[in-house]
Amino acid sequence: MREHFGSRFGFIMAAAGAAVGLGNIWGFPTQAASNGGGAFLLAYLVLVMLLAFPMLVMEVAIGRYGQANPVDSVRQLGRTPRQKALASLVGYAGMLVPSLVLSFYAIVAGWLLAFLAAAVTRLLGWDAATEWLQAFGLGRNIVWTLVFYLITILVVQAGVRRGIERWSARLMPALFVLFLLLFFYILTQDGAMTGLKHYLVPDFSKVLEPELLISAMGQAFFSLTIGGCSMLMYGSYLNKQENIPRTAFQVTLLDTGVAFLAGLVILPAMFVAMNNGVTIFAEDGSLLSSDTLVFVVLPALFDTMGPIGLLMALVFFVLMGIAALTSSISMLEVPVSYSIERFKAPRPLMTWLLGGALALFSVVICLNFGALFGLVIRLSTQNIQPLVGLGFCVLGGWMWGRAKLFEELVQGSPELAGSTFWRIWPWYVRIVCPLLVLLVIGSSW
Repeated sequence: MREHFGSRFGFIMAAAGAAVGLGNIWGFPTQAASNGGGAFLLAYLVLVMLLAFPMLVMEVAIGRYGQANPVDSVRQLGRTPRQKALASLVGYAGMLVPSLVLSFYAIVAGWLLAFLAAAVTRLLGWDAATEWLQAFGLGRNIVWTLVFYLITILVVQAGVRRGIERWSARLMPALFVLFLLLFFYILTQDGAMTGLKHYLVPDFSKVLEPELLISAMGQAFFSLTIGGCSMLMYGSYLNKQENIPRTAFQVTLLDTGVAFLAGLVILPAMFVAMNNGVTIFAEDGSLLSSDTLVFVVLPALFDTMGPIGLLMALVFFVLMGIAALTSSISMLEVPVSYSIERFKAPRPLMTWLLGGALALFSVVICLNFGALFGLVIRLSTQNIQPLVGLGFCVLGGWMWGRAKLFEELVQGSPELAGSTFWRIWPWYVRIVCPLLVLLVIGSSW
C-alpha cells in the first residue's frame, strides 16, 4: 500500500522543504543584490504568482492523480501507446534532474557542513582543525560530501511519515526561527538600514529591464523546483480529500517567504560587512561571486563581531545546513520512490544503493572539479529542468486535457466547481505558462 502524508501540515513542510534550499537562502539575495535590490524583488514576486504557482498546482495535481512515482504518474495522462511513451520520456528526464542536482548540491552542502564544524572547532580553540575545515582541499571536500549523503540517506530510508514528514515538520519551522533571530541581530548593526532600504525600496526605472526580468523569471521558475519532479512526487503522497490550490498556495507562500527573509538578512548583512571594511563589490560595481560571499564575506563579518560573531557563524551555517537537507531528501526520494515501486524492492535497500551511487558520482566530480562541476550544474538546471517543465505543461495542459485537470482540482475542493477563476486556469497553464517557460529556456541558452 502506498504511503501518504499524515497531515496537510506535514505535506506543506515537506514540499516547502523541497523548494527551500541554498538557491533561496543565497541565490535569491545574490540575484537581488546584483539586479537592483527592490526592483528585482518586485519582479520576482509578480513572476512567482504568474508562473511558478500555476505550474506548481499542475504538478501536484498530476502527482495526486497518478498516485505513483513520477514516470508512472505522467504515463497515466496518455490515452494512446504513443502518448504514454512520450509521457514516460518526460518522466524519465524529470527523474534525471534531481539526481544530477543532488550530485553537485551535496558537494556544496558538504562545504557548509565543514564551515559549521569549523565554527565549533574555533569555539573550542582547535586551530589546526579549523584551518583544515576552512581550506578547500580535496580530502575535506570528499569527506564532508559523504557525511552529507549519509545524513540524507538516513532520513529518506525511514520513509514518508517517519522520515521525510517528521524531519521536515521540525526543520522548516527551525529555519524560520533562525532567520528571524539573525534578522533582528543584523538590524542592530551599523549599515544595516542602508542595505534594508536597497532591498525594499524599488527603483521603478529598472523593473522592466530585460536582464532583470529574465533573472527574476529564472529564479521564480527554479525556486519551486518546477520540472524537478519533487513536487509531482510529493503530490502522489497527498490524499484525495486535500484542497490542491490552497495547499500549493501555502507552499508557494512559505518558499517565497524564506527567500524574502533571506534577503532581509543577507542584504543588510552585506552592507554591515562593507561598513566594517569587507569588500563586497568589484571595482566596476558588480557583485563578487556567490562562493566568495558565502564562505569569505560572511565569516569575515562574523569575525568583526567579537565573541558573539562565533555564535552567529554557528547559527548561520546551521541554518544553511537545514535548507540544504530539506531539499536533498526530496531529491533522493524521487529515484527511490520509482525504484521501490518498479522493482518491488525494500526502501532501505534502494535508498542505500541509489544514495551510494550518487555519492560515488559526486566523488568523481570532486576529483575532476574544474571539468565537471560547472558542466553538471548547467546541464541539470539550465538545460534539462526547463525542458521538463515545458513537458509537464504540454502533458498536463494538452495531453491530459482541461476537463480532467479541472476535475482533479475539484476533487477534494468541490467549491472550485463554481469558480470562474479556476475554470479559466487550465487554459492559462496550457497557453501562457508554456510561453513563459520558453522564454526562460531561451534566456538560459
